[in-house]
Amino acid sequence: MGNKFIEEKNMKNTAVLLVLLIICIIANGQEGSVEKSTGGIQTGFLGLWLYDELKLSDAMALRGEIGLTARFWNKNAISATQSGGVIAPVLTIEPRWYYDIKKRKSKSKDIAWNSGNFISINIRYQPDWFIITNYGNPNTVDQLAIIPTWGIKRNIGNHFNYEIGTGFGYQFISPKATTL
Repeated sequence: MGNKFIEEKNMKNTAVLLVLLIICIIANGQEGSVEKSTGGIQTGFLGLWLYDELKLSDAMALRGEIGLTARFWNKNAISATQSGGVIAPVLTIEPRWYYDIKKRKSKSKDIAWNSGNFISINIRYQPDWFIITNYGNPNTVDQLAIIPTWGIKRNIGNHFNYEIGTGFGYQFISPKATTL
């Protein structure tokens, strides 16, 4: 019990330090030109989301998403009873620092639609609203994930872009959680 408390306290301290780092980055500022507002539909391997990015400063944007995400498992990994999958709603808020906007602009590279490299803190909430599943009638639980992320965003033509990112973080699951 004591080790779990220490781990949770360390994770909270890490999250606070990351937020302070982002605030310091915002305070220093940087010339650049992220878009005033960008939005669209994003799809990935396991989901579909609507998103909008709002300009906070020349190099900072606040991204919000609402969508559906999917998870799949097989008999050997999670459930001893059967394989299955779920589709559940997810809400995300993510402050992003596009740290190379000025450099890209000075080299005449594309910065439209906030095309550039970024560092962010992805805060993802999966509410206990509903799920779509082939598993029967499992319980849903609230989940919150905080994931510091590094990524790139680039454009393909005038109407499409792609993002690639990596990060690690911590996921909090509601105490009422039960296994599927």
